[in-house]
Amino acid sequence: MDNIFDNLIFSALFFSTLSYLTGSFSTAIITCKIMGIEDPRTTGSNNPGATNVLRHGGKKAAIITLIGDLLKGLIPVLIVIQLQLDTTVVALTALFALIGHIFPVYYNFKGGKGVATYYGAIFAINWQLGLIATAIWLATAAVFKISSLSALLVLFCSPFILWHFSHSVALTTAVALMSAIVFWRHKKNIKAMLQGSEAKIGKTTK
Repeated sequence: MDNIFDNLIFSALFFSTLSYLTGSFSTAIITCKIMGIEDPRTTGSNNPGATNVLRHGGKKAAIITLIGDLLKGLIPVLIVIQLQLDTTVVALTALFALIGHIFPVYYNFKGGKGVATYYGAIFAINWQLGLIATAIWLATAAVFKISSLSALLVLFCSPFILWHFSHSVALTTAVALMSAIVFWRHKKNIKAMLQGSEAKIGKTTK
């Protein structure tokens, strides 16, 4: 029993640290630097994420950013799942991938809002949740044309959807915490929506 517990602790610490460190790499900053685009931290919403890159760097840079941020959440969690480690390790790996993106050690702990990394993690945790979350996002975006509103609705629904499919306390708790963190990161967007000034998808801000 002690050996199993020790292995669980080691696995949790190892994969949490690894996912945090890989999550800390900013796809937006790296992509914009390589493509000669203005640093996303200094323009628009000042957020190093795909939506801000789309507004100021174009579709190609935004797609690269989106894929990179998705993979930061997807790959570490899939590795842990493939190794058949405890669901607690899976949960912590997902959580710390997101924390790495939002509070990156390489960029003075100032990162993005975490939506794409969140999506990658929940897809890896449960593909049904991932598909339903995507459908919710697309439907909301099609109607309101506001990326942040679509994300907020997904954040609210995801823990309930995951519990329906998995009944896992560890995974559902992790996704709930992740949702709360990303929701908190959108406080400025929420204020802007209430004021009617939130930018719409594809619209270039000045």
